[in-house]
Amino acid sequence: MGVYKSLDQIKNSRRGRNFSVFTNKGLLFWVFVLAVLCFISLAAFALGMHFHVKLEHGMLPWREMREDFIVHDVPERPTKKPRRQRFFPCDVVFRDSVDLHSEPKDFMNFTQFSLGYMETEKKASHTDAHDPRFGGHQTLEEREQSFSAVNQTIHCGFLRGAEGLPSTGFDLKEEDKRYMSACRVVVSSCIFGSSDFLRRPTSRLISEYSKKNVCFVMFVDEGTLSTLSKEGSAPDDGGFVGLWKLVVVKNLPYTDTRKTGKVPKFLTHRLFPSSRYSIWLDSKLRLSTDPMLIIDHFLWQTGSEYAISNHYTRHCVWEEVLQNKRLNKYNHTAIDEQFSLYQSDGLTKFDPLDPNPSLPSYVPEGSFIVRAHTPMSNLFSCLWFNEVDRFTSRDQLSFAFTFLKLKRMNPDKPFHLNMFKDCERRSLVKLFHHREPSAPPPPRIV
Repeated sequence: MGVYKSLDQIKNSRRGRNFSVFTNKGLLFWVFVLAVLCFISLAAFALGMHFHVKLEHGMLPWREMREDFIVHDVPERPTKKPRRQRFFPCDVVFRDSVDLHSEPKDFMNFTQFSLGYMETEKKASHTDAHDPRFGGHQTLEEREQSFSAVNQTIHCGFLRGAEGLPSTGFDLKEEDKRYMSACRVVVSSCIFGSSDFLRRPTSRLISEYSKKNVCFVMFVDEGTLSTLSKEGSAPDDGGFVGLWKLVVVKNLPYTDTRKTGKVPKFLTHRLFPSSRYSIWLDSKLRLSTDPMLIIDHFLWQTGSEYAISNHYTRHCVWEEVLQNKRLNKYNHTAIDEQFSLYQSDGLTKFDPLDPNPSLPSYVPEGSFIVRAHTPMSNLFSCLWFNEVDRFTSRDQLSFAFTFLKLKRMNPDKPFHLNMFKDCERRSLVKLFHHREPSAPPPPRIV
């Protein structure tokens, strides 16, 4: 037994030595393999760096050559425009029904004076003759005097030249004039140059009283009438499309249709001589509130004779000037001349920290105006129109200057202007975009 045990011990010790030798040899083998792989990797890296340096000093790599020839032919992806800021309406608390309101007693007891309008300009001599203009040829001295709220006759559009000279424009049919002369309350708008679609007032939101007693008049030129008719908005035998009475204007007074649009916008009291109240809305707006409720809320309840909303983002004329230039809304030189004159005549920047400002904002959102046709309101409308006629059609540039100068020159004769919030305006109407301008016809091949 002892002999067998000793033999087993000898065998086991030999196996251990053999396993140890095998393990040591395997470890050395794998260390050698890893060393070889590292050497090969380092050699390849060094060769690549050497080749890359040669390429930098010599010719460009194929990928860069490909980009040089191809990438420039591929147009860059257009960058996304920043998302436009959105503005929302706010609540306006109207009376429950038009049957519950009536014009307050003595409401029209504002500043009183007699205001006449110049109708004809006489030429001094044939050598001194000048072409007739719709707005006339107002001198700077006449312009200065016109800001006084006194009995006077002023320039206010619709001027005729001397006898024998052609019309200055904005010609209407006699039957339309008769219709307009009978209107006491007016909602008006205009489309010239087919710049918009016809937006009908929301009929279900207009009371039967207003449908019977308010004139809804849309001024159009002949081209616009033709376009609207083709689109299914042809007027009936009485000239109506829904609530709108379409009144065709011939012989537009200005080549700039935007400036022509200021005639019905500012001179409503001239076009509707018997009217007591008027509401103006740009053609991009659809009226969705009863007009009598609007007059009651913005004029009667506030004791105002003129109501207009402030601009939704800008409040200083300096900002408005820069924005008009940035968007190329008008000739920059013309804007500079107008703005320079206003500064020399006392216009200052809007001060948001002023505890007693003359206006909540110096820049209006002029697409919606509510007026009582009082002497002071009519004077302001004429003065504002004369600034647009003399200078640029960008009426937001001249609003603050006109109001502040009128107030400064008549300190004892207040003008009750209600500048309300733009979010209130948005609750009265629905806003649409202007019609996209049509593409010019392709060039004719001869």
